[in-house]
This record gives sequence, structure tokens and C-alpha cells, in this order.
Amino acid sequence: MAMLEYNEIRERKIILWEGEPYEVIHSHVFRKQQRKPVNATKLKNLITGRVAEISFGSSEKVHEADMVNRPAIYLYKAKGEIWFCDVKDRSQRFSLKEDIVGDKLKYIKENSEIELNVFVNDEDEERIIGIKVPIKVEMEVKEAPPSVKGNSVTGGTKVVVLENGSTIDAPLFVEAGDKIRINTDTGEYAERV
Repeated sequence: MAMLEYNEIRERKIILWEGEPYEVIHSHVFRKQQRKPVNATKLKNLITGRVAEISFGSSEKVHEADMVNRPAIYLYKAKGEIWFCDVKDRSQRFSLKEDIVGDKLKYIKENSEIELNVFVNDEDEERIIGIKVPIKVEMEVKEAPPSVKGNSVTGGTKVVVLENGSTIDAPLFVEAGDKIRINTDTGEYAERV
């Protein structure tokens, strides 16, 4: 595990604080009058989801958390559990609770490859704490209301239904049967394929 100085604790870093992994959501290094510099951070616990505001002084150091990304295949969702399998051996199946995964699978098709975020603690025990999906995915539009002629000057949008049942705002020219690319971080239409 790498040690991070107080000023190296920045956004998107994952640190070990009180024995648990925290993602740095916000950090701001500043100096109050003639005192030593301080890094005021906002940390999110990756296991419980709790957000805490913690300040680190110039003499403090923290460990960077040991995280491993492991590929897996998303199979299906049933009764509050989401099922996955190993990429190399599809008979190795396992499930995760919906609260661990969140809404990240909203724009992911079944049998798609994703990455598991695995936290490794000091005793080398592994714990899956989340998933990572591709930033952009392609999906087919199943239902799209007809666009009204002459309504395209304002660059309007309409709600379309995707092949997995999710809905998204898309430009008026998108029709049923079109393949579109979606940004999974924002849940917004990116382009027509």
C-alpha cells in the first residue's frame, strides 16, 4: 500500500481510513492565516455509503486502499439480487445485493461484460464493494413517439424506450429500431450509431 501525503489526497483517490475504503469526493488545500496548511476533504465510505468531512493536517499521511478490478459478466436481476458469472467459467455464478450495485446497470444489457471493484484488506480478504460499467454503451430503441414536423427548430427531445426497458431523452430524429450510444455516467443520449 502506498502512503499519501496530506496534499496528495485528491478527488477520485481511494484511501484507507479507519480500516475501511473511502473515495475522495472533494478536497481543498488551504492555509488559514499563519497556520500550517490543511486539506479539507469530503470522503464517501465505499462499503456503507456514508459521507464524512475530514481535515488532514500537513503532518498526516494515509494509506491508499488496495483495489482490484476483476472482469465479470452481468447475467440477470431477480428478487433484489443481481447475478453475475466469471468470464472464463460461466458455471462460477454469484450474486450481489442491489444496494451494492446501485443503478449502474440501468443501461447495461444482459450478458454484457462489466468490472467488479474488489477491496483487499490487510488480511488479504477480498470484498466486492461495487461495479464499474463502460462509459458509453450502444442500445436499440424499441419505442419512440413520432416527431412532429416543424418542431425541430428548438432542438427538442422526446422520451424513447430502450431494448432493456429503460427510458432516455433523445433528439426528435431518433426513431424505433435506431441504435444509439448512451453515456452511462450521466444517463444522456450521446449519438446515433
